[in-house]
Amino acid sequence: MATSQRYALNKTKYLLDPELESLEALLERFSIKESRNTLLIELALKTGARAQEILNLKKSDLNAFERTIFIKGLKGSSDREIPLSNKLFEKLLEYAQKSPTDKIFNITYNRLRDIWAQYRPVNKKFHALRHTFAILLYKKTKDLRLVQLALGHRNITNTMIYADYVYSQNELRKLIL
Repeated sequence: MATSQRYALNKTKYLLDPELESLEALLERFSIKESRNTLLIELALKTGARAQEILNLKKSDLNAFERTIFIKGLKGSSDREIPLSNKLFEKLLEYAQKSPTDKIFNITYNRLRDIWAQYRPVNKKFHALRHTFAILLYKKTKDLRLVQLALGHRNITNTMIYADYVYSQNELRKLIL
């Protein structure tokens, strides 16, 4: 009888602090010259959205009054509305208004992967941005339910990996160091 192994988080699956700092510096440096590319990455980092969820965004998913973005969940995830900083929302709104269709980003998943390959500070997948978002949110709030809602997880068990990982790292650090 096969047992299902629970997904384990490790340092290859999210950005470490120096990697995140390096990425944020790159995004800042190229934000004007390559606005679409930096916007795609920044959205993933600040919303925890999956690559395809970002690519599926439409102008109608932007709420200018609340400064939020509506993300339609994929892979059995729930839909969710995520608040954005004023600066990020303005950049997204300005970019969206230039799009000739209701779809904000008219690129393929493969093109997004190519863009990520140009910007990533280390050889980690685009999905690492989702894990980075979740870890940062959990560290900041210690609220697992909030992380669950932000990621669109229907089952809290899927979200537990972030609490388990942060807890184990913090406790081991206390005991060993």
